[in-house]
Amino acid sequence: MSAKKTKAPICIIIGASHAGVNCAFALRREGWEGEILLIDTDPHLPYHRPPLSKSFLTEEGGVEKIALRPAASYEKERIERVIGKVSAIDRAKKQVKLTDSRAFTYDKLVVATGARPLIPPIPGLQENKRVFTLRHAEDITQIRKALHNSQAKRVLIIGGGYIGLELAASLAKLEAKVVVLEREQRLLARVTAPALSDFFLDLHQARGVQVCNGKHVIAIHTTADYSQVECADGTIFDTDLIILGVGIIVNTELAEAAGLDIENGIKVDETTCTNDEHIYAIGDCSFHYNSYYDTFVRLESVQNAVDQAKVAAANICCKHTTYQALPWFWSDQYDIKLQTVGLFQGYDEAILREEPDKDNCFSVWYFKGSRLLAVDAVNSAKAYVVGMKLLKERSLVDKAKIADPNSPLKPALLLEG
Repeated sequence: MSAKKTKAPICIIIGASHAGVNCAFALRREGWEGEILLIDTDPHLPYHRPPLSKSFLTEEGGVEKIALRPAASYEKERIERVIGKVSAIDRAKKQVKLTDSRAFTYDKLVVATGARPLIPPIPGLQENKRVFTLRHAEDITQIRKALHNSQAKRVLIIGGGYIGLELAASLAKLEAKVVVLEREQRLLARVTAPALSDFFLDLHQARGVQVCNGKHVIAIHTTADYSQVECADGTIFDTDLIILGVGIIVNTELAEAAGLDIENGIKVDETTCTNDEHIYAIGDCSFHYNSYYDTFVRLESVQNAVDQAKVAAANICCKHTTYQALPWFWSDQYDIKLQTVGLFQGYDEAILREEPDKDNCFSVWYFKGSRLLAVDAVNSAKAYVVGMKLLKERSLVDKAKIADPNSPLKPALLLEG
């Protein structure tokens, strides 16, 4: 009598951006022998997101150029891509249901649903066909097409965050006439110090981009040939294209409806597991504990997505692993590379360090009391690397040495004492 064949376990991943795709491949590396289903609404082969606002906009070519993995690799690793929209997670039946009535049963589930662009309730916005958002490759394709069809090439970006500024730099490269409207009194007000805000303001204005701070958009009016953006102070801007970059909404609806804990995202423990032992959440949608800052945070970054993907895969394969990564980010604008390590929230002192005899090369070091919290490095890879080492080691740094451009950027020489 033959032995009864054991059914292979199934891991389903909802979302095929950086978090979801990296988790699928990490599962194979960790030894997962069962099925892996990667469910996503985007029919394209999963692709890198950071280039969308940069090279993908300015250079011709399809989405294949920025694919996360070659198509053949999914087949090789037995990762099945399922195109469809998930409508519900049934925890009792351990099922994922799609809008087209398909249903898949899981043993382990990973929620990597990410986020979507915030559409503010501005009168005239919803019905305006000249308004674009940025989240998918198709969004950029439509922006590029609209810009090509516009004779005046006037583009107005609502939102002066990193995405808005990266778009402004790329559009300026395409010889568009760009206006950036920021509601706050300075650019990047929620993510960096005034010194960085002033630097990027000057940078964009020097490249021909009109940046207007303190502009609260209250209405958008449409004519046959162009749009008018009206602000609370009475100013009106004529434009051919409007691009929104005012923030995101975290995609937590599926998780919330399934009864998972929600708090500024899907709340997970140090292993990326939710309050259901069979369900994990990773990437932009997860609200997780960060040991460096002793608090829960939600991060929108490729680094966080990739690192959490590895942790989730290891734990699904019964290899206990905790998330201990130090956050880092980057932004490319024109010939400027900003690299950030750490989280600056709660800082009470920001020290500017300028590198002698180097144009546009400096760093900002954020402290809370004597403790180093984060470093912003502009065209200074050395400051970024040194800052990361000091943060990882939780070193006490001599602030005077940081501020002194003649003091060498070497970790051992920057310590107190």
